[in-house]
Amino acid sequence: QDEQIALLIEGDRQRDLPAEKRNQVPYRSTADNLDALVFLTLVESGVAEKRMADYLYRDRQHLSLYGMGLVGLAFDINDDSERRDMLIKNIDQFVIYDAENQSAYIDLPNQNYWWYWYGDSIEANAIFLKLMSKTKPNDPVTSGLVKYLLNNRRHGTYWNSTRDTALCVEAFSDYMQASGEDNPEMTVEVLIDGKLKQSVEITPAVLFQFNNRFVLEGDELTDGEHVVEIRRVGKGNLYTNAYLTNFTLEDNITAAGLEIKVQRAFYRLAQVKDAAAQVSGSSGQVVDQKVEKYKRVPLKSWDEVKSGDLIEIELEIDSKNDYEYVIFEDMKAAGCEPIELRSGYVPGSLNAFVEFRDQRVAFFTRQLVRGKHSFSYRMRAETPGQFSALPTKAWAMYAPELKANSDEMKLKIMDRDDLN
Repeated sequence: QDEQIALLIEGDRQRDLPAEKRNQVPYRSTADNLDALVFLTLVESGVAEKRMADYLYRDRQHLSLYGMGLVGLAFDINDDSERRDMLIKNIDQFVIYDAENQSAYIDLPNQNYWWYWYGDSIEANAIFLKLMSKTKPNDPVTSGLVKYLLNNRRHGTYWNSTRDTALCVEAFSDYMQASGEDNPEMTVEVLIDGKLKQSVEITPAVLFQFNNRFVLEGDELTDGEHVVEIRRVGKGNLYTNAYLTNFTLEDNITAAGLEIKVQRAFYRLAQVKDAAAQVSGSSGQVVDQKVEKYKRVPLKSWDEVKSGDLIEIELEIDSKNDYEYVIFEDMKAAGCEPIELRSGYVPGSLNAFVEFRDQRVAFFTRQLVRGKHSFSYRMRAETPGQFSALPTKAWAMYAPELKANSDEMKLKIMDRDDLN
């Protein structure tokens, strides 16, 4: 590190020289992410280099968010709270907090070095979790980072590599100690309609062994409204999940989903008459060529279409995390048939495989990255009558607990003679 500091000092001197006298000796203009990693390693070993700390703080805007987190951890060890808090503010402007599912993550800007170690999203979030655990363990963003990292395990029990998995486990350990979750002393009671159904004592001795499930099946759950109450007596954080599986006869099924959401839109394709495009003729001249062009007209439930009309169905997908092997099954209305009949891959960023079946159209995705996506395909209205298109269903093929569905859609298909 002494050599790197010497190069940075020479860089300061070079800035004061005329342009024609620069580059006479090797120098560096800014501290970089490798300096941040080495600096933290030395600080953790009890070696604090003030000059490198000053350079890293001065050049923090040139570091990745991962690098800023490393420097922030070093400043925390050195009790340099003022500069540590400034680095947290610098990183915090890139934090996205989702209040709906109580998760938070660093949205890495387009820094064009994702293939380098200091551009890794999982490791950057883990480092920021370590920093927040030391400074703000009870902040909603801190617990949100934990949930985001847990949700983005690509293989159920680990992340992408042994390196980022070890860093995540280390960050979780820091969070558990800082928040006191490794030392609970509480009794949890589950009550249904005011009656105690289960009581569990949770202490450090049984932290990973206590009975953490309560199930009601069949006749145990009667008709009507019920109140589920969970009580905690003692100290410690308590996390709960509730799952309800039921059969419903509701006529209009509404959309549902949290981690992934699906919206389905129907459009009637109205042909644009005399549509033309300019193309090159046989002699290179510009000529007008008639083309088939359509205008999309949005449809609502119970809207009428004619037999023979083209309908475009667009699935809008919103994913809050990165997932693998997700399927979207769009249930078609009985009076419609897909235009395309051959299954295959859909061009686009998701590269989904589509299958056209008798009752539904299925899209299989190998990877579903965080963000918004869309699929679309066309159908033709054929059989007159009133038909219901059941909701689009989405779920992870190897983790069926992850699921979502769209709204139901109802269509009236009229025979052309009925509308003359």
